[in-house]
Amino acid sequence: MKDHTGRAALEQGQLYLTAQEFDRLRADISVPTTPGSLPDIVTAAQRLAILTDLIKNLSDEVLFRATDGDPGLNLAPVISAFTSAAVPAGRAVEHYTEAFHQVSFLNQFADAPHSGDLRDARQAAFHVIQERLEYVRDNLQEVVGTLRGEADRLDGTLPRILAALSRSASPANSIYRLSPEADAPAQTPIRLAYTPAPRHAR
Repeated sequence: MKDHTGRAALEQGQLYLTAQEFDRLRADISVPTTPGSLPDIVTAAQRLAILTDLIKNLSDEVLFRATDGDPGLNLAPVISAFTSAAVPAGRAVEHYTEAFHQVSFLNQFADAPHSGDLRDARQAAFHVIQERLEYVRDNLQEVVGTLRGEADRLDGTLPRILAALSRSASPANSIYRLSPEADAPAQTPIRLAYTPAPRHAR
């Protein structure tokens, strides 16, 4: 079996790094307080691209680990961390695209002649943007909390120590897997309570 000493720290580091990238995007997305503080269409598009790239990275992290056939590693806890984070990340995309559409509407009619209906439509669009970006920030905060929390719980107890622990004492979030020989319970011979005598043909 390969020596994977330090692999748990690497997995934790990747979870923390991914959380940091989502946190950085959250810091860049602010909720506008006035129409003048709205992001322009270019900035809004760039941030949407960053968000979708981050979600693609989540799926790439899962794919990389799901196809790792090393029998000494149990990467299910790490995979679960990334897939759990994908849920609020997906909601963030949904809310951001709603805000993105309203930014596009305001951009489209920025130079249109003023009218009562257009003023009301602009005001409604602004309120949608405020609401949706607030949701986006909440969703991204949930992503960050999920990734960091799962990284904190990830266990790096080495196989030789796991082998000395009882099943009940073994950590649930260890990324290491014991060999089948070490993991299998001792086999006891099976004895029948009653063994019928062989039947003789007449």
